[in-house]
Amino acid sequence: MAANVSTATATSNLLDKQPCLFSPCKTTPSYKNLLIIPYQQQQQQQQQQQRLFMKNPQPLKAVVVNSSSKLTNMDPQHDHYSDDDDKPREECGVVGIYGDPDASRLCYLALHALQHRGQEGAGMVTVHNKVLKSTTGIGLVSDVFNESKLDQLPGDMAIGHVRYSTAAGSSSILKNVQPFVANSKFGSFGVAHNGNFVNYQLVRAELEEKGSIFSTTSDTEVVLHLIAKSKARSFVLRVLEACERLQGAYSMVFVTEDGKLVAVRDPFGFRPLVMGRRSNGAIVFASETCALDMVEATYEREVHPGEIVLVDDTTKEIQSMYLLRPHPPKPKSCIFEHIYFAQPNSIVFGRSVYESRYAFGEILATEAPVEDCDVVIAVPYSGVVAALGYAAKAGVPYQQGLIRSHYVGRTFIEPSQKIRDFGVKLKLSPVKAVLEGKKVVVVDDSIVRGTTSSKIVRMLKEAGAKEVHMRIASPPIIGSCYYGIDTPRTQELISNRMNVEEIRKFIGADSLAFLPSDSFRKLLGSDYNNFCYACFTGKYPLNPTAPMEESIDDK
Repeated sequence: MAANVSTATATSNLLDKQPCLFSPCKTTPSYKNLLIIPYQQQQQQQQQQQRLFMKNPQPLKAVVVNSSSKLTNMDPQHDHYSDDDDKPREECGVVGIYGDPDASRLCYLALHALQHRGQEGAGMVTVHNKVLKSTTGIGLVSDVFNESKLDQLPGDMAIGHVRYSTAAGSSSILKNVQPFVANSKFGSFGVAHNGNFVNYQLVRAELEEKGSIFSTTSDTEVVLHLIAKSKARSFVLRVLEACERLQGAYSMVFVTEDGKLVAVRDPFGFRPLVMGRRSNGAIVFASETCALDMVEATYEREVHPGEIVLVDDTTKEIQSMYLLRPHPPKPKSCIFEHIYFAQPNSIVFGRSVYESRYAFGEILATEAPVEDCDVVIAVPYSGVVAALGYAAKAGVPYQQGLIRSHYVGRTFIEPSQKIRDFGVKLKLSPVKAVLEGKKVVVVDDSIVRGTTSSKIVRMLKEAGAKEVHMRIASPPIIGSCYYGIDTPRTQELISNRMNVEEIRKFIGADSLAFLPSDSFRKLLGSDYNNFCYACFTGKYPLNPTAPMEESIDDK
């Protein structure tokens, strides 16, 4: 584990403390995209404009295949990717705490609740006596923080971050761990970001031409430079100017040396960001509601797409505004949060993750039943809730046919004589008493490259399963994500280069079925058009730049 502890001392105190940003005044007329109207009216206007801009993506046609189809088999052993690479990865989670004397410890607990969103690094920034103090490190939250480090992070404000990196490399990973802190002519501020800017390379190149020097490979660093170069008087206006230059996914929280906490979400609302309140009045922002539950904060609402929220001591009310440019407010929230990333006990985009996954399983049981199956099992843990829904709808018992080890670290010693499927066996163990002689339905959340699925099917059959039928609680993934999810390149996605029957043969299952894509329309109803399905359709709400397409990582 490596850790970094630093202190950013205020260089000046020029941040405007007046809330003129949120009421008509002489300093704001050039910002025509600023809605200076009551919150309820803002929401009504936003909903009206959402309806104007909604468009229906074309759903994919779901296919169920059985082993009766004839096709040349493909050997999964030839795939060179590791098991850890065979799932999409959420790149980070963010937390913001305002107005609690135990802010650092609450932030620590909230980051624990968001650990599933990133396991490679964690960090925190607090504000005390107009000084920003920062601790960042490699590893899990419990690796980075301890009592002594939390004691060095005093104050009643904190922002935190958990990170999953993609390809930054071990030599540079520490300096890429957020939150980032900057000293500018306006004073010190910190930022934590969840998402990806699709125009990052273009903005960075422009900043470098004007003399900016970058010290990390993270796209978040461009935010620091854009804010530092802004000539706007208020910090929130500087954030607004930066957001006007950025395209893509950004759920961000900021703190300033003079006690402001700002939360912002991009106009499409790709990544989640929620707001809650503790009994003592402290405000909490987090990527998921499970973090609010951990710190005993009551969920109030989402930070809406295109909304900037300010919390400081100048008013007792939360102040907010909306961005209408450079994009009209037509939310495209990531549907994969409900399929895989978010915790089942979270409310994401106003919906229960547990209920969504349970419904996906029920739909699979209706659309792709397995005749005379004996047992339903899940690939733990992401497939469990969908498997419960499938079993209940099919009237078949759900049992634990695969046990996941709780003690597998990120590194391990592999035996000198290679054991087939060693990586999967290290994490998952079959239960022969459940599987032997049975016709088994296995429910998983997704298939990305197919390598892990093939090893699981083989392991189940070696444990005695008579037949193995794979049911996937999402449509086939055919496109890479550019909005904050680490996915392989498009050509590496198995569903992009194989049809369903070819995939079935590749993984060795007796049958294979994916969730029909039109299920989302039935399940989500009027909210259907508010979600992004690009990974299933290849139709992107916001197209990435060519350099972004060539490098799907955080460089």
